[in-house]
Amino acid sequence: MATVSDLNAHTGYWLRMVSNAVSQEFARKVAGNEVTVAEWAFMRALFDVASTPPSLLAEKMGMTKGAISKLADRLVAKGLVERADNPQDKRAHNLSLTAAGRAKVPLLASLADENDAEFFGALTRQEHEALDRLLRKLAEKRGLKSVPVD
Repeated sequence: MATVSDLNAHTGYWLRMVSNAVSQEFARKVAGNEVTVAEWAFMRALFDVASTPPSLLAEKMGMTKGAISKLADRLVAKGLVERADNPQDKRAHNLSLTAAGRAKVPLLASLADENDAEFFGALTRQEHEALDRLLRKLAEKRGLKSVPVD
């Protein structure tokens, strides 16, 4: 009879356990600010640009144009993102943060920092740097580029 490995013998099991806990706690924190993790990632991507077409944002985040459009619709309705005509193409539009959206990004970033500190503060600086380096290496080797929002 074949040997059946135990769940906790798999690195993926432990990675998923920690990832779920980190993600769920962060989702709870940002929900207190009336945004989702996906909306936060969208806003953070817009924070460094004055205005951008949805297609470039989709490419940057590794998402479909449809997903970007749905997120934009939700954030426009919340008054955190605005659409404006694209000066180079009157058929297209650009997205940018509103003043309220721009003001909210640093607050949400501090929640992300706090969440990381809570979960990874148990590691030494060297352990944390090694973990980051290993995870980035795995992501790079697998060609993972999309922003994790689920």
